[in-house]
Amino acid sequence: MTRTILRHGAIAAAVLLLAAGPAAAQNTRRVAPDRLPYYWTLINTVVNADVPNVGKNLDQPGCVAVTYMIGSNGLPQNVVAVKTVPQGDLAQVGVSAVKDFRYAPSGVNRAAEPVNTYYVVGFNLPDDPARKAAIMKQCALPGYNQTT
Repeated sequence: MTRTILRHGAIAAAVLLLAAGPAAAQNTRRVAPDRLPYYWTLINTVVNADVPNVGKNLDQPGCVAVTYMIGSNGLPQNVVAVKTVPQGDLAQVGVSAVKDFRYAPSGVNRAAEPVNTYYVVGFNLPDDPARKAAIMKQCALPGYNQTT
């Protein structure tokens, strides 16, 4: 009988953890990309991405906004392309690149607390800084302006 009680207790604990998981992710601090270095430092020197040989708008100037959570282990989780300009097949490339990011805690985040953030991946960008900035600005996401 003790095994049954422990089994039911373990199942109940697992259900509670699963139920708390999404809520905990929702309560994770949102950090704007320009504030991210206060919490996490990107430690990659090279990032690999899967790039398709053919697809829609692969050769056009554009950007992809990719949201993700940096877990306490410094790895991206819940990586999702949420905006692609222009519409096309570059979203999968942006997601692939962000999944390869590796982070170390920094600044005010020595405890390695997870944060939600986003990264804008630019593609085929022009050399002109003003034109480049105008393209990248199209992928800026609202709701990541916390400064604390």
